[in-house]
Amino acid sequence: MIAAYLRYLSHAQDEHSIHSPFVFSLYTKAIRTDSRREPALASIRLLRNDLRRSQELIQITDLGAGSKVNGARQRTVSDIARHSQKSPRYARLLFRLIRYLNLKTVVDLGTSLGLTTAHLAEAVRSAGGRVLTFEGCPQTARQAQLNFDRLDLPNVSTVVGNIDDTLAPELLKLGSVDLVFFDANHRYEPTVRYFETCLLHRHNDTLFVFDDIHWSAEMEQAWVYIQAHPAVRVTIDLFGVGLVFFRQEQPRQDFILRFGHL
Repeated sequence: MIAAYLRYLSHAQDEHSIHSPFVFSLYTKAIRTDSRREPALASIRLLRNDLRRSQELIQITDLGAGSKVNGARQRTVSDIARHSQKSPRYARLLFRLIRYLNLKTVVDLGTSLGLTTAHLAEAVRSAGGRVLTFEGCPQTARQAQLNFDRLDLPNVSTVVGNIDDTLAPELLKLGSVDLVFFDANHRYEPTVRYFETCLLHRHNDTLFVFDDIHWSAEMEQAWVYIQAHPAVRVTIDLFGVGLVFFRQEQPRQDFILRFGHL
């Protein structure tokens, strides 16, 4: 990932290189906006700190590519909170994107302890939106539900089981989706398969967000495939995540943009 990050830094640009009005506005008003002191996220910050101190053990059922830090089948909540959760700055980014684009129906592939999911649910709360989140590990899903209850997030529904089996039928019930966050299986074939399954439920203004697009050679290969797909109009590489838009009114463009520590 060090080599990938150096490549990213050598190509990443800022708002002065953006000639698309849609992407310029998105970048300056949502991506590069500082929400570290957002009041709506204060309770999630407190929960994250508590989870980082918890020594409760969880039996892990990992159906994905595993962890690069700790692949043990039994892990503490603290270890998961520190190493298997999306960084707070990317969780806040998802919160800002949902609020800015006024998205309401959100699908989250990979619940873990539910911290990122909580950002999604908090973002759609005021608009009466909902989050459908998928988790393969029953014990992790149980812990996540305790966290949703503590945060008073009744707009989250969790589907427990192998996403290979649960995703397509649950999406059929849901209909169209506004945002999908892909953070379930960091391998090429499942990532592409989940992408193509969710494509059937997109609309013109749907946003797909792919986690860890430079995590491995397989994930970089999947990102290249997604960028080249004929349904895709705009992609934005922020290194830690990749954004995908399907807006037919947009010219076909791929951006590599600086993100920072907001």
